[in-house]
Amino acid sequence: MNSTLEYKGYCTRIEFDADAMLLHGKIEGINDLVTFESEDSSRIEAEFHAAVDDYLDFCKEVGKEPEKEYRGLFNVRIRPDLHKRIAAEAVKKNISMNALVEQAISSYVDIIDNQSASPVAP
Repeated sequence: MNSTLEYKGYCTRIEFDADAMLLHGKIEGINDLVTFESEDSSRIEAEFHAAVDDYLDFCKEVGKEPEKEYRGLFNVRIRPDLHKRIAAEAVKKNISMNALVEQAISSYVDIIDNQSASPVAP
């Protein structure tokens, strides 16, 4: 089961609230909190689309930039042995650990993108 949706460059993770018997989500990657919900699973995607469209319309009306800026900086915690291996590989390649990790992440994301773009065999 895929619990994520994408629309106009925005994504969300759909969650189920068993107490309220509701599906709900929030638009990720923005500075504001925009949520949506539905009791009907066949409507949750439409509710997400409406939330994104409403948010973009609101931002346009008030002259606000809708997307959160990514600074390119985040902390990652890894096992010490992996840290050691990365440091050694960076030395061998004569690059910084940041450059090595960026290359690895970029390669991984490229693989994911290529898998998403590949047609699925029947």
